[in-house]
Amino acid sequence: MSIAVAPEVAAALARGAAVVALESTIISHGMPYPKNLQTAVEVEAVVRETGAIPATIAILDGVPHVGLTSEQLKRLAISGRQFQKTARRDIAHVVASGGNGATTVSATMFFAHKVGIPIFVTGGIGGVHRHGEQTMDISSDLTELGKTPVAVISAGVKSILDISRTLEYLETQGVTVAAYRTNEFPAFFTETSGCQAPCRVDSPEECAKIIYANRNLHLCSGILIAVPIPTQHAASGNIIESAIQKALKEAEEKRIIGNAITPFMLERVKELTGGSSLEANIALVKNNARLGAEVAVALSNLQRREAKRMGRSAL
Repeated sequence: MSIAVAPEVAAALARGAAVVALESTIISHGMPYPKNLQTAVEVEAVVRETGAIPATIAILDGVPHVGLTSEQLKRLAISGRQFQKTARRDIAHVVASGGNGATTVSATMFFAHKVGIPIFVTGGIGGVHRHGEQTMDISSDLTELGKTPVAVISAGVKSILDISRTLEYLETQGVTVAAYRTNEFPAFFTETSGCQAPCRVDSPEECAKIIYANRNLHLCSGILIAVPIPTQHAASGNIIESAIQKALKEAEEKRIIGNAITPFMLERVKELTGGSSLEANIALVKNNARLGAEVAVALSNLQRREAKRMGRSAL
């Protein structure tokens, strides 16, 4: 399969510099134009300011692109939902039909790994849906983490999903799960979920060491680094979390179960918060982008040090 890698991204990868992959679904499906374009540009700027090269991934006219020009970003933002939301299962169809695809977590991980990008930043990942033990509604993000060695920096999992079962499923898939500077796994809009994180990391350098070890051991599985919501946005995050809990209670009272619960939850939370979750969501993505770039820089530096050390050992 031919993948169009932006010259800037290709040059950075060739010299072992820091590169961070970014998804495109959040641009096309996550918010309206022009807010989506503004956010995409600002997130890429955060990555650059921190010392890494951003590589937004999408499929344009049947060709997977890793790294988009400003015009391509604008096209993606204006087109919005005209771009197909593309997970791993959809890649072959979108490419074969010459279509346009906005990559989700699973597809972005797939393409990032194909070109050698070890770190991917997103807002939050999918998970096991509530009543998933009956519906088998489990996000392909989780299976992708189990078989694709890319480190995903996210704000955890939204509490409309079943977080404890999501963590159990990630364990089954052999995925290293770490919480950043906390012992508790974050729940996207709130710092706490009631679930203990399997391990804790306290610096970009620690994150880089785990990624480096995972690669050298050829574990062939991904890594999830969960980052709590920034303190300055915790208040708005708590409001949204309260709305989620209220919607969960309503769903229980109305006996809404199975595949119907997630659409109900999303719509009800939107009604209860007046759409105020958008700004908190953007803040989370930028915070994750900053840490992701720091980790990418730390990993690049670590690889250079190890290469020099191995070179000296061979003498």
